[in-house]
Amino acid sequence: FLPVLFIQEEAGQLFRDIALAISAAVGLSMLVSIIVIPTATSRILPRVRDSERVGRRSVFASALSFPMRVLDRFAAWFVRSVVGTNAFLQRHAMMQLVAVVLMTGAAIFASWRFLPKVEYLPTGNRNLVFGILLPPPGYNLDKLAEMGEVIETGLQPYWDHDVTLEQAQNLSVPVIKDFFYVARGRSIFLGARSVDPLRSNELIPVIQEVAAKLPGTFVIAKQSSIFESGLAGGRNIDVEISGPTLETLVGIGGRVFGQIKGLIPEAQIRPIPSLDLSSPEVHVLPRWDQAADLGVDATSLGYAVNALVDGAYAADYYIGGDKIDLSIVGRGDLASRTQDLNALPIATRSGDLILLSAVADVELSSGPEQINHRERSRTITIQVTPPPAMAIEDAMQIIDAEVVQPLRREMRGAVRVNLSGTADKLRSTWEALRFNILLALMITYLLMAALFESWLHPLVIIFSVPLGAAGGVVALAFLNLFVLQPLDVLTMLGFVILIGTVVNNAILIVHQSLNHIREDAMELPEAILTSVRTRIRPIFMTTITTVMGLIPLVVFPGAGSELYRGLGAVVLGGLIVSTFFTLILVPTLFHLVYATTQQLRVLFRRA
Repeated sequence: FLPVLFIQEEAGQLFRDIALAISAAVGLSMLVSIIVIPTATSRILPRVRDSERVGRRSVFASALSFPMRVLDRFAAWFVRSVVGTNAFLQRHAMMQLVAVVLMTGAAIFASWRFLPKVEYLPTGNRNLVFGILLPPPGYNLDKLAEMGEVIETGLQPYWDHDVTLEQAQNLSVPVIKDFFYVARGRSIFLGARSVDPLRSNELIPVIQEVAAKLPGTFVIAKQSSIFESGLAGGRNIDVEISGPTLETLVGIGGRVFGQIKGLIPEAQIRPIPSLDLSSPEVHVLPRWDQAADLGVDATSLGYAVNALVDGAYAADYYIGGDKIDLSIVGRGDLASRTQDLNALPIATRSGDLILLSAVADVELSSGPEQINHRERSRTITIQVTPPPAMAIEDAMQIIDAEVVQPLRREMRGAVRVNLSGTADKLRSTWEALRFNILLALMITYLLMAALFESWLHPLVIIFSVPLGAAGGVVALAFLNLFVLQPLDVLTMLGFVILIGTVVNNAILIVHQSLNHIREDAMELPEAILTSVRTRIRPIFMTTITTVMGLIPLVVFPGAGSELYRGLGAVVLGGLIVSTFFTLILVPTLFHLVYATTQQLRVLFRRA
């Protein structure tokens, strides 16, 4: 976990907490196992009398005698099968080589075949559906209030129920517990929560259906993620279009909007800002010759108009250490109507007052509701939220290949088109995590090389990692048959955990084989078979306890724990697959490496 602690991306904050918790738990358990357990065992076990122990065993054994006999027979058969398979493979070096190549190749193929597309952060199951409505330009507050009444009337059948949680679970439609509607400028925000917190996502089509009754209105509704605020962040892909003129950007933005809607019909698409230039504006156009004759420069004219219409910053002062801004604001009656702007008083250098109409023309026009900039260029953003069944990586590839790249070739640098938002975060996090997984493998290998005092024996153990990774990928694919579980960055952490988990079983076999060779003077085949026979029990004891602890997380996740379901599935599948295959791959590969090393040493000595 050491490399995980240094991930600087946003997801690194989540990794850091989990890495510290697991590292602390493993370190503490090691201290307990070598200090507390032996001491407690020596003090507790002798206190049980033989007669009591016999009595307890007889009652316990009589109740479980039949299932225990069946389990013992199965275990004995399994041990004989594993040991027999290893004995068969150790007869010929070619068989060992073929077995290693087949198992490693199968692991790599399974990882490639079943690896799902990558997501960013998991959405979770937050009980909040958040939506935004973009009404046509020119709507006043009264019209926005009418829209709210339409929404309220349409959703009323879904909250006008006096039901309990148990009754709500049996209804065909989700019952709304809370609802809000807020109009602000040209943006309308609404949200709803369900009586049944597990069914809040079913409110999305309900809100979309009701909002579709409003003519000329864009609607975006989705379940709010626990890692986002409102509609910011989450599973959004931002297509940023930057260029010199707003008219060009609006035209390209509308084209991109239509292309993405055709490529991903179920995606929710939102332009930021809107793709229309019909918001009313007032332009003040100076007549520079008259302004110069009257002693009014551009700075003075702009500042005066700004102060009289909206208020302008003048200076600041301090009261008790607090900074207070001082602004100059004109009387409200001076600019309450657009036709009054021509009569705004403007001061000249000589101190005289003139009307604005004497030095400038006031024209009514239209334009965007706001102007965004990216690297000092005007920018329009098309924000795309893929459907839940489509991974972020899939949507990114489609948009990049079918929209962004053709547009770049067509514009030839006149307009910049880039992917940002969650897409950019996913790309940087994925690159950082891949590097950190390789670094974790290297650290694990170097630690084992120091402990085994060999460069080759740890290499045998590291070969068990691909098997664990393949098991994790297959388990994730199997889980997706029943419930949607993408490969998000939290799930990726499961592969880091596997690096430190699956090598434990291989370490037991290699270490025990070396002990038999060095201390018991056993031949290589006998040492390997004996270590496999004696290490199966502790291997399965640790594997079964870990598997039983992970099953509830994967099969029966509670509120909030569904975030870690993918991580649990990866560790669960990787541990199960690596446990069974490690009993064959590691002894076979260790026999090949050790025998080859000994033969090379003999050849070098003769030379």
